[in-house]
Amino acid sequence: MTRTSASVDAPGANAWEGLVTTALLGTDRRTPPGTAPGPAAPTALLDAAAVETVRRRAGLRPARAAERPQPAPPDPRPALPPAAARRLAMLLADRPGPSGGGRRGTAPDLTELLPQWLAAANARGFAPPPQLLPALLDAARGRTDLRPTALEFAGPRALWLARLNPDWRFALRATPGGGAALPHPEDDDRVQQLWQEGLFAERVALLSALRSREPAAARDLLATTWATERAEDRLMFLDSLRRGLGPDDEPFLEQALADRSRNVRATAAELLSALPGSALAARMAVRAEACVAIDHMQTRRPLRTGHDDAGPGGTAPATAATGATGTTGAMGTVGAVGATEATPTIAVEAPHECDPGMERDGVVAKAPAGRGERSWWFGQLVEAAPLGTWSRRLGGRTPQEIVALPVADDWQGELHAAWCRAAVRQRDAEWSRALLGDPSAPEAGGPGAVSLAERAKLLGALGAAERAEWVAGFIGTHGLSEAFQLLGVCAVPWGPPLGRAVVDALNIARDAGSYPWSFSGVMGLAERCLDPAEASRLDALLAVPDEPENASPGAGGYWAEAFQRLVTTLRLRAAMAEELGAA
Repeated sequence: MTRTSASVDAPGANAWEGLVTTALLGTDRRTPPGTAPGPAAPTALLDAAAVETVRRRAGLRPARAAERPQPAPPDPRPALPPAAARRLAMLLADRPGPSGGGRRGTAPDLTELLPQWLAAANARGFAPPPQLLPALLDAARGRTDLRPTALEFAGPRALWLARLNPDWRFALRATPGGGAALPHPEDDDRVQQLWQEGLFAERVALLSALRSREPAAARDLLATTWATERAEDRLMFLDSLRRGLGPDDEPFLEQALADRSRNVRATAAELLSALPGSALAARMAVRAEACVAIDHMQTRRPLRTGHDDAGPGGTAPATAATGATGTTGAMGTVGAVGATEATPTIAVEAPHECDPGMERDGVVAKAPAGRGERSWWFGQLVEAAPLGTWSRRLGGRTPQEIVALPVADDWQGELHAAWCRAAVRQRDAEWSRALLGDPSAPEAGGPGAVSLAERAKLLGALGAAERAEWVAGFIGTHGLSEAFQLLGVCAVPWGPPLGRAVVDALNIARDAGSYPWSFSGVMGLAERCLDPAEASRLDALLAVPDEPENASPGAGGYWAEAFQRLVTTLRLRAAMAEELGAA
C-alpha cells in the first residue's frame, strides 16, 4: 500500500485538516487520498470523514477531573403557575422566520410577545422554571433588547449558569458585578472598599444604587475620587447623577464645568440647565434675553370710522381720507382707510461671538458643517435658558401666545426648535402643549415642532392619558402615515380613545383599497399595544370586504388576514395575562 492511500486508514496528525481542505476545494480539484477522480470521489470523501470522526472521538484521553461547581444559589421568588410555564416554553421555542416581504398569515408573532410576557412576569415577581433557563439565556443572547428583562426574570441561577458556559458570558457583563450583591448603603466600610477596589461596572452599579436611595451620599462618594478618575469614567459617573437631580447637586456640577474633558463639561452644563434655579440657568437666561425682544412693527390695514349707516336710498355717505387721520366735512366724520396698527413680532439678534464664559457654560463654539455660527450659538443659549424666562421677557404672555407670535427675519424655525429642546430637557408640560399645538390643526407640522421626532419627544413631557388623547386626535385628522413614531411613545396598553382611533384609521385604509403592507409597522404596534379588550370590536373586520373598483388586486383578502392575526394576537395576550395572574 502506498503512503498516499494509507493516509486514509492510518491515523495522522493532519488527516482531518486534509479532508477539510478537500471539501473546501471540491473533489473535482482534489480527491481524497487513495481515490481516483470521478463520480465516486464525493462518497469517498464522506466515508473518510466518518472514519476520521470516529477515530478522533475514540482517541480522546480522559482528562483530570475538575472541581465540582458550587450548587446554584436559591431563588426565593414564587414559581410560575403551570399554565404560564407552558406558555413560556412555547414562546422560547418559537424562532423568527425569514424577514422576507411575503405574507405573514394569521398566526401571531410569538417572538414579539416575549418581551411583554417577561415584563408582566417581572411585575408579578415570579421565578422561572430551572429547566427553561438555558433557552431563556439563548434567547437573550440573540436579542439584546431582551437582555434587561430576561436577566431580571432569570435571576441568580442564570448568572450561575453563565459562569459555566462561555456562550452566556454576556449575562455577567450585563449584570454589574457579575451578580455579586452590592453592599447596603449604610455599610460604609464595604461601600468604600467596593468604590476604591471594584471593577468599573461594579462601581457604576454601586453609584447608581446609592443614588436611587441617598442622592447626596452618592454625590459625596463620587467627589472623593473625582480628581483621579479617567475622563471617560468621569463622564459615565456624572451621567448617573441624572437620577434624583436637584439643587443640592449644583456646587458639584459647577466645579465640573471647569473639567479638562469637553464631554464632561457639556454633560455638567446640560444637567445644570435642567435646574431652572441654577446659576448657570440664570446666566443663560441673561444671554438669551439679550437676543430676543418684542418689536411692535407698524402695518397698514383698511380702517373705517365714519358713518356706516346707509341712507333711505341704500347708499352710504361719501368719504375721504388723508393719510391715517380723519377729516370732518358736510357729510359728517370721514374715517381713515389707510390706518397703521402695531403688530407684536419677535425680533432676534443672535450673538456675534462665543466668549470664554459661554464656552465654560457648555456652549460649543464650533458649529457643525453647513450651520451658521451665530444661529448655532443662539440655539444653544435658548435651549439652556429656563422657559419661565420668556413670559417675563415677552410681555407676560403665556407659552401658547408666545409660540403664536410671528418671528422676524426667518428666525422662527431656529427659535422654535430651541424651545422644543428646552421643553424636553426641562420636562415642561405647558410649553410642550404650546409647541405641539392642536392635533387637529390642518398642518401636521404644528406651531412649534418642525419634525415628528421633536413631536415624539414633546409628548414625553405629558401625562400618559393626555399623550394618548393628543395622538388619537392627530390620527383622526392626519391618518396613520405620520403616526408611527408618535404611537411609539404612548403607554401600553393604549387607552380606549387611542385604540379606537388606530382601528378606525386602519379600517379607512382598508376601504381605500391599498395593501396592508404599507401599514405593517402600525399593525405590528397594534398587536403589541392595543388593549386585548378591543378584540371583540374587531370581529366585524374579519370578513373579506368588497373591493372598490380601483383597489389593489387581492387587497381585501390580505386585510382580512391582517385583522385575523391582530384579533388572534390580542386574545393570546389576554390569555397570557390571565395565566400570569392565576397564582
